[in-house]
Amino acid sequence: MMAKSPPGEDRVIRVALSQLNCVVGDIDGNVEKIRRSLVRAREVGADLALFPELTVTGYPPEDLLLKPHFAERAEAALRDLAAEVRDVVAVVGFPELCDDLFNTAAVITGGQIAAVYRKHYLPNYGVFDEQRYFARGDETLVLDMDGVRVGVTICEDLWYPGGPAQRAVVDGKADVLVSISASPYHREKGPSREQMLATRCIDYGCYLAFCNAVGGQDELVFDGHSLVVDPRGVILARGRQFEEDDVVVDLDLSGVSRRRLHDPRWRQRGPGDAAIVREAAVRRPRRTKPELDVCLPVELLGPEAEVYRALVLGTSDYFVKNGFEHAVLGLSGGIDSALALAVAVDALGPDAVTAVSMPSRYTAPLNREDAVETARRFGVEFREIPIDGVFGCYVAALEESFAGTEANVAEENIQARIRGNLLMALSNKFGWLVLATGNKSEMSVGYATLYGDMAGGFSIIKDVSKTWVYRLSRWRNRENEVIPQRIIDKPPSAELREGQLDSDTLPPYDILDPIVAAYVEEDRNPEEIEKLGFDRALVYQVVDLIDRAEYKRRQAAPGIRISPRAFGKDRRLPITNRYRPGPRAD
Repeated sequence: MMAKSPPGEDRVIRVALSQLNCVVGDIDGNVEKIRRSLVRAREVGADLALFPELTVTGYPPEDLLLKPHFAERAEAALRDLAAEVRDVVAVVGFPELCDDLFNTAAVITGGQIAAVYRKHYLPNYGVFDEQRYFARGDETLVLDMDGVRVGVTICEDLWYPGGPAQRAVVDGKADVLVSISASPYHREKGPSREQMLATRCIDYGCYLAFCNAVGGQDELVFDGHSLVVDPRGVILARGRQFEEDDVVVDLDLSGVSRRRLHDPRWRQRGPGDAAIVREAAVRRPRRTKPELDVCLPVELLGPEAEVYRALVLGTSDYFVKNGFEHAVLGLSGGIDSALALAVAVDALGPDAVTAVSMPSRYTAPLNREDAVETARRFGVEFREIPIDGVFGCYVAALEESFAGTEANVAEENIQARIRGNLLMALSNKFGWLVLATGNKSEMSVGYATLYGDMAGGFSIIKDVSKTWVYRLSRWRNRENEVIPQRIIDKPPSAELREGQLDSDTLPPYDILDPIVAAYVEEDRNPEEIEKLGFDRALVYQVVDLIDRAEYKRRQAAPGIRISPRAFGKDRRLPITNRYRPGPRAD
């Protein structure tokens, strides 16, 4: 059914946001995704179609951007696409090589690139390295779409008050801002990002259409969660989290100008304050539009649900985008490997996962039983390869070298390395990717064995603290107990010696994890952490363990970032480093 033209149609603009899951470097494949999305945008009668930041190349391309032919090929593909676009205005992200390299939004319509906007604010913190690659843009762009004025921005340009976004509205009289983005996920980022974007709309008195990328890229996950916000800061539409989605909405801009007439802030600029705004006139398509269904914004996921979905998407995309087809992991009967198995099965399917139990003389019978039962509940192939015989051969081979010494961590770690070797042998024989199952708490303090339990090509819960491992396991069991409750209830153990428990070496995880978070994620010094209520000696012990384990973490497999600061690109400390935080000597 086709809708009648609404009153004041010239001030109503239909915007389509396509949050796409692109593959870095797959220029032809990404452009084909854009092409298919443009077909859908035309079918729904969109005037304006938005795509994420650097859609053509995928984000972040990293040092691919240092290859001039990479940017040249991306722009050539974009120009070929632009030649096909005539009855819609599309904003597409690409790297533009023009004297220098820019992170650019291309406005394509009428069979050509009608205008470009170059990103102003280039983030260079956390996982971002944009100042390594891009030059900064210096122009503000406003599109005049037959009287509807649209300000174009890219991601970080909206993160700070003022700048090109404010200039587009104040000086360019933009009715609506559009932001194409590749904003990576971490816990609790979505609500704070919504609040920030709503504040911009209230401050500037305009609508906002924010189109974000979705998908996994190495250690990063992009959550989608695109938004359309009105001048009061009300969320009109919200893209789904962690999946591709099209968001289509009609924006009635007739009240924007009246709203500004009642806001004296727009008149308080002095002489010379006005910025130079570049305008580009583009034609709006004139056609009868199908009626849109009225629907409320999709609900946000809860804390555990969003973290779990990020882990699943990051794992699935790591396999699909890198051409891996099957995963193998050690299943000990403990909670870490059980949660890793759950994520792997939900990401890849049970037929693509093999679980291997490798019991030793120290493995409790109940853990062997729990490993078998966990594999059965998830429906995966299960193998048991006892390691006691192999361990005995190692001990015999080292008997002369170890003569006169007491058994210690050396013998314990031999067992972990045997298990790593067995998993890697299966990987080599069958082409399976080994999944490491260590958590962030262990990685923080070095409670992990190089070439043992750290062996693997991908580390699913690398950025998940032990307390979050428990939270996610309970959440995964909310409807159906797939992880045996006994695994959740029993005390954790590496089982490398008789009667061993994690608590023999580490403080309780509900104490350890807040100390790790304060030191690693918040950069607090030990004295500040002590004031949070922790024992002074324990704080310094944990901080020292974290600092000394840097050489191990540098050799760890990549894993999915779900915290505000993960080990890897997010936190870059020198391995050779004698600085130790502590009280200053007088």
